[in-house]
Amino acid sequence: MATTNAKRSRLKVKLASGAQAGIFLERGDYLQDGDKLQAEEDSAIVEIRAAPEKLIEAIAHSPLLFARAAYHLGNRHVPVQILPTESGGKLRFQTDHVLAEMVKGLGCTVSETEAPFQPESGAYGGGHQHAGEGETDLHNPGHGPHRSVPKIHQFKPR
Repeated sequence: MATTNAKRSRLKVKLASGAQAGIFLERGDYLQDGDKLQAEEDSAIVEIRAAPEKLIEAIAHSPLLFARAAYHLGNRHVPVQILPTESGGKLRFQTDHVLAEMVKGLGCTVSETEAPFQPESGAYGGGHQHAGEGETDLHNPGHGPHRSVPKIHQFKPR
């Protein structure tokens, strides 16, 4: 599933089996790689898999360059996936050649890639509740090492 679809509350999808399914989520809730959907009417469970997308990958060869590139992308409110490297870090973002030139100008090695895109949720993304969870059982919907365990979303098929 592409990132743009994972954030929609109503979505028609084609499953790996070829079957069609409708997904209806609470507003503000979104799907992440590894999350599962379970219909109320039967016990079938479907796992969400992030689809490969065309992305820009910027590799910073030092922690300072990584921080500068992340700062400038964040200052523009760009959804960014953060990946560790031995020397600095790797930033992935949706294809935008102006932004690619910007981080290249800062000193990053820039290339195009195709991979599942799982951007950070942001400092104010906050947790959200799922059906059957207590009021204090919130999780942070971040990704990578900051991401919580996959969740099972309850939904009603239509």
